[in-house]
Amino acid sequence: MDAVVLAAGEGTRLRPLTDDKPKGMVEVDDQPILTHCFDQLVELGADELIVVVGYLKERIIDQYGDEYEGVPITYTHQREQRGLAHALLSVEEHIDDDFMLMLGDNIFQANLNDVVRRQREDRADAAFLVEEVPWGEASRYGVCDTNKYGEITDVVEKPDDPPSNLVMTGFYTFTPAIFHACHLVQPSNRGEYEISEAIDLLIQSGRTIDAIGLEGWRIDVGYPEDRDEAEERLQETAFESGQSASADD
Repeated sequence: MDAVVLAAGEGTRLRPLTDDKPKGMVEVDDQPILTHCFDQLVELGADELIVVVGYLKERIIDQYGDEYEGVPITYTHQREQRGLAHALLSVEEHIDDDFMLMLGDNIFQANLNDVVRRQREDRADAAFLVEEVPWGEASRYGVCDTNKYGEITDVVEKPDDPPSNLVMTGFYTFTPAIFHACHLVQPSNRGEYEISEAIDLLIQSGRTIDAIGLEGWRIDVGYPEDRDEAEERLQETAFESGQSASADD
């Protein structure tokens, strides 16, 4: 299964950390965010990394070249940052089967393998991690409704009045049907082509989309304080892993 990483963003909210680098190259625990993303996707068995670049793309291409840990990398260019559905269309010609999608500004320590496993069962047309957040924060995200089977029945992007506190995280699996949906998406009130709208179009067409509850944690690195929190969490995780290994010896 190939893996798509969206890394074209400018990261204006992360300034001054992104004054001279794209968002994905901001370091968290001495490694760029993209390195953390690539490590997890390689561990999940990615056959190829397809990276969507844009703002200061040379910094990413120079850093990683044409392969990472033996996995080939292909770059596509999103010339204008017009939303995630718009970014995803730039990889359409490279995808002909189920694939993983990761947002290149997220740090995960979570059950990503459960999402991949669900996709491989061929029961769902898409699957993604969802997370319960405080109700007051839900309007910052794509908010989901689910039925009793754990299937997504509705997705709304950054609603003023959220229908639930269950939100999308930055890791998904899709069939190529998502590209047709992305072509049908119209610009939102923000002027962007939203991935949540494409997912909702899949739902309306009768496709099955499964929600996998997040186990562990993830941080969307949108602001400098998020970077600091992600670094602290990674260091805590490494410390706990070290303690566990010592206890087993």
